[in-house]
Amino acid sequence: MSIDLPTSPDGAGVLLLTNRSAGTAVVRADPLPGIRERLPAARIHALTGDDTPGGVLAAALAGAEPPRVLGVLGGDGSVASAAQAARDAGLPLLVLPGGTFNHFARALGIDTPDAALDAFVAGRGVRVGVAVLDAGEGEMTVLNTGALGIYPDFVAQRDRLRGRLGKWVAGVVAAVRVLRRADPLEVEIDGRRMRVWSVFVGVGRNSPERIATMQRWLVDDDVLDVRIVHARGPRVRAMASLAFGRRTVSVLRALRLMPRATDIERVLTPRIEIALRADVARGIPPFVHDGEVETVATARTGGEGPRLSVRVEMLPGSLDVYR
Repeated sequence: MSIDLPTSPDGAGVLLLTNRSAGTAVVRADPLPGIRERLPAARIHALTGDDTPGGVLAAALAGAEPPRVLGVLGGDGSVASAAQAARDAGLPLLVLPGGTFNHFARALGIDTPDAALDAFVAGRGVRVGVAVLDAGEGEMTVLNTGALGIYPDFVAQRDRLRGRLGKWVAGVVAAVRVLRRADPLEVEIDGRRMRVWSVFVGVGRNSPERIATMQRWLVDDDVLDVRIVHARGPRVRAMASLAFGRRTVSVLRALRLMPRATDIERVLTPRIEIALRADVARGIPPFVHDGEVETVATARTGGEGPRLSVRVEMLPGSLDVYR
């Protein structure tokens, strides 16, 4: 259901955060000149160094003219960080797509920065649910998906190589490396022990044909869509499970490289807790969410030694966003 959100004809009251490194290989033209032309009164802050959206917003809120709207120009990782800051401050979020995939913006029906600005000027918005992920070091907002297993390992290796090879070539090299060395994880999910290649936790129901649910389908579905890839097949099928493009999935199915249906478990739930032994996870990023690799510095100790524990929970109607 649509809601009315703050607006202004010139952008007064908007604090816009930009991540200029997001999606630089795919953005055809710098959108900032057009944004400045349409919103000349908006405050624009380019995130650099140790800047965090929460820190920048807190400083702005303490000023003489606190912002009424938090905007972000960047990819899904930047948007998720800004969403956390907006939720903490109780401000609506203006999402301007500026990354490689822009999954959350697409779920909102926003394809370009101009489309986002049109929604802002009209004051059109929607209240959406998000997930929160807690690995013992504070909650993080998840907008699209979180994952454990070989996918975080793949993303971490790709990110280390992309500066030298470019994102797409780095992705191929990372996939080959993960394919050669990947081992299943021993995990405990809501009290059940199992060996898995990957666990994907999507925000909202997604296509039952997909395993790696990178983009949420709906913004008003308040449930987690969990896909567990059990380690019953070879590594090549585990890597094939990471494919999320419809054509790619169709080709892999035709080649019989996708995991068998009996190896995939789907769970719809408002909350899930996943634990794995710290010595198993060492050297492998524990999880990734919205394309960003996250690591855990500490692990709790139990009867079987140190364990990493990740909780993901759905929070209905917890973010106002322009649409």
